[in-house]
Amino acid sequence: MSQRHSPQELPPPSTPAEKAATVTVFASPTSWIESDAVAQCHQVAALDGMTHVAAMPDLHPGKGAPIGAAMTSTVLYPFLVGSDIGCGIAVFPVRLKRAVPEKLAARFPDLDRALDPERDADDPAWTVMKGDIPAGHVEGLGTVGRGNHFVELARIGTVLDPDHAARLGLDAGDLVLIAHSGSRGLGERILREHTAVHGAGPAPDPGAYLAMHDEAVRWGSLNRRLLAARVAHALGFEPAEPILDQCHNLVERRDGVYLHRKGAAPGDGRDVLIAGTRGTPSYLVAAHAGPDAGHSVAHGAGRKMSRADALRRGRAKHTVEELRRTPVGSLVVCGDRQLLFEEAPTAYKRIEQVIADLVDHGLATPVATTIPLVTYKTPDRGPASERNRRRGRGRS
Repeated sequence: MSQRHSPQELPPPSTPAEKAATVTVFASPTSWIESDAVAQCHQVAALDGMTHVAAMPDLHPGKGAPIGAAMTSTVLYPFLVGSDIGCGIAVFPVRLKRAVPEKLAARFPDLDRALDPERDADDPAWTVMKGDIPAGHVEGLGTVGRGNHFVELARIGTVLDPDHAARLGLDAGDLVLIAHSGSRGLGERILREHTAVHGAGPAPDPGAYLAMHDEAVRWGSLNRRLLAARVAHALGFEPAEPILDQCHNLVERRDGVYLHRKGAAPGDGRDVLIAGTRGTPSYLVAAHAGPDAGHSVAHGAGRKMSRADALRRGRAKHTVEELRRTPVGSLVVCGDRQLLFEEAPTAYKRIEQVIADLVDHGLATPVATTIPLVTYKTPDRGPASERNRRRGRGRS
């Protein structure tokens, strides 16, 4: 790891200091941080009631607000959380005698097909559900979603903190299942109902918004458990409780203010899986971030290319088949050709640099890496589906 750097205190370029919150970027001077993302941080800092914006090393521009930031304010702004309320990453232990990626990839279930409580009442995945379905929202249950969401079978690679890994029951070579998904249509509905009346303005009734928000957070956690259970039964192992499950799109009341996290994982003494890409390791870390960092750490590698750029550049350099097998030898299950290019490993920052920045700023300690074996994005419908897509009748 490189020498420790001081956080970059960035004063707003044109807004008087007394009218804007402070902005701190927890990245080294050589890290890839887009100026548009920093500009978004300052736009947020200028909002009424904002006190501090902590930008993580995976910072990149989002729709109206930066992704990879923890933002504190005396006012609650739903748009700073976004539409995928409750999105997070959970890690589950896997007990399989052998893990042959080619065989396991073919056995992944269709995680675009939602579980219906009535139609699929006998599905064994329901056994992981405790209590009711949050908000009674059954649409999309047990599905991954698009974008950067995924379910991944991985193995523990390098163990960097053996004592901490042992406390989590992990050792080199162990298998884990990683589920990255959120509240699907529920979170989108909550934000849409707010913005239809108030736009990007604050919540007029924070308590009412938080009640709906908390249901979406619960829904996202349940969804990750259902995803893991569906894969477990399809691959032939018993579902288990997660080793960790941390949400990175949420708002919480803390120390008298609202702490909004958009693409920032809770870093107050918790274990967090910081996702790399489907072709690089991810890092399980022990997070110990303080108030200057919004009690948060990065949630992933962070994009360095827009989806349009990744699609254009990827098509010029790679074939679809090349993208189905990654540099680490893992397989990608994805029937959406466009998504294969948009989510290519080259579209993201170097995860090693993101982790180095967190370590250099004293925000996290790496515990172990996870190495992808099979990454599921969408169902691979097979040759017939491929022919239909080429004729313009398919999904992509």
